[in-house]
Amino acid sequence: MASLSRSKSGEWRVLVVLGDRRPAIRLAAKTPVKTARSIASKIESLAACRAGNSGPDEELAAWLAALPDTLHDRIVRAGLAEPREGANVVTLGELLRRFDAAVTVKQSTRDAYRQAVNSLRAHFGDERPVGDISTADADGWRRAIAEPYTVTDEKGVTREKRLAAATVAKRTIIAKAIFRRALRWGLIASSPFADLRTGSQANPDRARYIPASWMPALLAACSDDRWRGVIALSRYAGLRCPSELVALRWGDVDWEHGRLVVRSAKTSGHEGHAVRVVPIAPELRPILQRLFDAAEPGTGAVIPRLRDGSMNLRTTFEKIILLAGLTPWPRLYHNLRASCACDWVERFPGHVVAAWLGHSPTIAAKHYLQVRDAHFDAAAGLTRPTGAESGARGAQNPAQHVPAPDRTDRRESSEVPCLQGVVRDEAIPCEPVQNTKMGATGLEPVTSAM
Repeated sequence: MASLSRSKSGEWRVLVVLGDRRPAIRLAAKTPVKTARSIASKIESLAACRAGNSGPDEELAAWLAALPDTLHDRIVRAGLAEPREGANVVTLGELLRRFDAAVTVKQSTRDAYRQAVNSLRAHFGDERPVGDISTADADGWRRAIAEPYTVTDEKGVTREKRLAAATVAKRTIIAKAIFRRALRWGLIASSPFADLRTGSQANPDRARYIPASWMPALLAACSDDRWRGVIALSRYAGLRCPSELVALRWGDVDWEHGRLVVRSAKTSGHEGHAVRVVPIAPELRPILQRLFDAAEPGTGAVIPRLRDGSMNLRTTFEKIILLAGLTPWPRLYHNLRASCACDWVERFPGHVVAAWLGHSPTIAAKHYLQVRDAHFDAAAGLTRPTGAESGARGAQNPAQHVPAPDRTDRRESSEVPCLQGVVRDEAIPCEPVQNTKMGATGLEPVTSAM
């Protein structure tokens, strides 16, 4: 019913079996082996009393009363003793407030946290002691958020809705993180959410490939070049909208080398992923050029109206799609970026595409890349008329690699160049990178065998 274990750091823990719960009671650091075994024996006696619905005997009660507050509180949170008079019982509401104050995340992430927090509050209530939440309670919460629910719109029409599996997975991950923090703070003996099944955050039901052949109609339906820039940067350069478009400055445009420096708020917390460089596609260049020519002197932002929030990104884009004679698709901008990823991965190595998109090949395969009709047609030797589903440019076999360049050709440098060319006044010039040519003998020494 109770066992003693030791972590790699040398910390003793007493593992207790209480029905469907498996609380772990940590002992003080550097507790001697003999003392740890004695405490484990006493805790096992308390567990036997709880299982038999009886109180401790005089000797066990005296031992419990003499315990330090820290160990006594851990035994209470494990459900083996009653709180001492005047003891502070931490409620779920208090835990959630402490968690919100402790995390340092971006506002968009905090908004996602708030949805999970609200679902925990709605299910358990603010006054529920966190020590009273069992693994069965955690299972019940996850089952509840995955069940359908009814909503009534402004017209009084009632309909049934259900959270997407990816949303359920995300809220479960956040709930597990909240209770891991409670465990680390010593508020609970073990996390009831620790073994809760998370599920996948990928949502293939909302994935759509937006063919490049649709882009002329979409761009023609835009009211101005700023909207063309938003759509083209998302589809042809794979930028995240709006965060990466808001941060894009004219000083980030390297006209000479056909590259954009992209600053990502989403991945800025990961070392080496705050900034990346992406190519300027031929379809994107004239749109950027018109925006540059129309910009007022001293203007820094490529899409200035994004910064002040005056562009209604979702509603207006849906109207543009309808004007183009198309049907709005789910996740409007994410699927533009995903479609760019799909086109790139068929022309360039996976690690190159991952660097341009700012994530790993694993993330790309999970959230961006799609299997399309064009892949089946190519494998079956079938052809589609121009403007078919794939909309991709290139040879009949999209999986065919680009021929290797002649060895006598000059190699392009793989280093990220300094920003050169025509830029706005606020751009900061930098010295060009000097490239040294290799001698005729190459890197290896000349030998008699060569």
